[in-house]
Amino acid sequence: MGANVGIPSSEDLFLLHEGSLYHSYRILGAHVSKTKGQEGVRFAVWAPHAKQVYLLGDFNSWQSGTHRLEKFSTLGLWILFVPEASEGDYYKFEIHSETGQILLKADPYAFYSELRPGTASRVVDLEGYEWKDQAWQQQKKENPAYNKPLSIYEVHLGTWRKKDRHSEDLYTYDQLAEELVDYAVEMGYTHIELMPLAEHPFDRSWGYQATGYFSVTSRHGTPKEFMHFVDRCHQKGIGVIMDWVPGHFCKDSHGLRQFDGKPLYEYEDPRKAEKLEWGTLTFDFGRPEVQSFLISNAVFWMDMYHIDGIRVDAVASMLHLNFGRWSEEPIKNQWGGDDNPEAIAFLRKLNQAVFSFYPDALMMAEDSTDWPLVTAPVHDGGLGFNYKWNMGWMNDMLRYMKLDPINRKYHHKLITFSFMYAFSENYVLPLSHDEVVHGKRSLLHKMPGDYWQKFANLRVLYGYMTGHPGKKLLFMGSEFGQFDEWKDLEELDWFLLEGYEKHIQMHHYVKSLNQFYLDQPALWQLDHHQDGFEWINPHDESQSVVTFMRKGKLPEDDLILVCNFTPVVHPDYRIGVPRLGVYEVVFNSDATEFGGSGQGNSGPISSEERSWHGLSNSLALCIPPLAAVYIKCVSEFQTVIDEVEGGNQICAVKNVLPCSSLEEKDED
Repeated sequence: MGANVGIPSSEDLFLLHEGSLYHSYRILGAHVSKTKGQEGVRFAVWAPHAKQVYLLGDFNSWQSGTHRLEKFSTLGLWILFVPEASEGDYYKFEIHSETGQILLKADPYAFYSELRPGTASRVVDLEGYEWKDQAWQQQKKENPAYNKPLSIYEVHLGTWRKKDRHSEDLYTYDQLAEELVDYAVEMGYTHIELMPLAEHPFDRSWGYQATGYFSVTSRHGTPKEFMHFVDRCHQKGIGVIMDWVPGHFCKDSHGLRQFDGKPLYEYEDPRKAEKLEWGTLTFDFGRPEVQSFLISNAVFWMDMYHIDGIRVDAVASMLHLNFGRWSEEPIKNQWGGDDNPEAIAFLRKLNQAVFSFYPDALMMAEDSTDWPLVTAPVHDGGLGFNYKWNMGWMNDMLRYMKLDPINRKYHHKLITFSFMYAFSENYVLPLSHDEVVHGKRSLLHKMPGDYWQKFANLRVLYGYMTGHPGKKLLFMGSEFGQFDEWKDLEELDWFLLEGYEKHIQMHHYVKSLNQFYLDQPALWQLDHHQDGFEWINPHDESQSVVTFMRKGKLPEDDLILVCNFTPVVHPDYRIGVPRLGVYEVVFNSDATEFGGSGQGNSGPISSEERSWHGLSNSLALCIPPLAAVYIKCVSEFQTVIDEVEGGNQICAVKNVLPCSSLEEKDED
């Protein structure tokens, strides 16, 4: 690092206290640097209510009073250069408050932390890693995510795999860079989403209650080992999304709570500060320095670790003042409402800042409300995200799938209602960790019926999800039908793939379905446009069947999906189709290789000039039980008009054209 690293300019100070210093990690925290030719570490901390700040660490044998920071600004920035300190040293700030308290605090801007249960910060230099992901970065700029496939594998690193099934010995970032990345590639995923990476004291919080926002958790290794993990993801064509928690933080004494003896990162009003449901504290989104802290943190993960996107956790808890305060007297904003205007302004500022530095970033809101314009640009009145989790779709689909098939006809709207708003936002369809914990059961275990039907139900759910507009996300273990819900202290039940046929077949099914998704432009090219979708028949509630079309930019890419949500076979099920021609089943979730019954059409199906479902042509299919069936027009009949004696004209099908020539034929 250069000699001036960590020394704030007057402009830096102005921007920090204005809430617009979006690289505040370059001046705050611990930076290996030089002063007057002398090597050491420069420490800086924001503590405006402190009477005095000292450093304790390996460099002074943790002795109080030896290293006193100097107050650098009237607004509470404290700085000290320590020539005795070096990379690898552990340290904390000893903060003397206005009321006489002595607080030992980890560094809010620390880049690395002591392995739990230790709570000290650690000096580390993040410079010097040689990235090899230039090709990945270039293709991101050239190919926006909106019209590309996006299939996300959500992973909790601590329990994806362990060195021993029941041990606490976790995989390292280097080991994950090999095994997890190769597995994601093999399974056909495009991105890995990592549950919170920031340092956190309690394993069972899964990282959602953090103490070190700039510190990649030391559970799996060092920062540069994590850089290697991301780098290898990119070299293998896999993007990396980080689960990020700006809504609240934990109350552990070494963390952000009353950092300098008074509320600093949290709201001063305890009613606004307390997240009663979670036992955490809400960030003060109106405080400029907190805005600089949080926005810089989002930028930091993209800047230093090349993260491709951020899934912002619990947006609803930020937008609403009374989230989780169900039995308390409600808080009201200045207009008498429940909205938090400071959080709304913060989210808009966050997204504007991130996209100003990284226009191709993925900024995904996990919002469980019907807040409008979440993915609309800020200048159009939106929150400025470019994706939103479709929690409504998830809740409706799981509620529907848990029903006994005999009763599904009475709840048909649960699988059709989502199309009423499917294009109001840019959606991700999530089947995440939240749906397979806390007694909710695994996805497979939610499914009704006997053993065979449970797997068939899960296959049709995944098949329907793949055809539904929106990007896709699936939590680890769901790809092989883990029967137990997620156990957050043990690895996944990989033993199911060592001899349990139905789980092996489900694993093969998800891999094949992912590859089918990647290969079919109709399933992602126009994901966020009404032009990419057309109903054929949403109204067959009596048989619990839905039929619709997904369209690509070229007509030959169009797909028709028929989903049967009952175990009844329909041997002669007629559907309307847009063209007169030959169709083929290109994917069938009921195939025997996936554990299905093997029913359905195995050869070409010719359509007829017979009006059905409002279309001039139709065909009859065999629809297997509890199955998702994709069909495609592979060739079109061309009608030729022949003249015969007497000047009469006769229309007859004379030849067949491949669908790839439709566009050229239409132009003729």
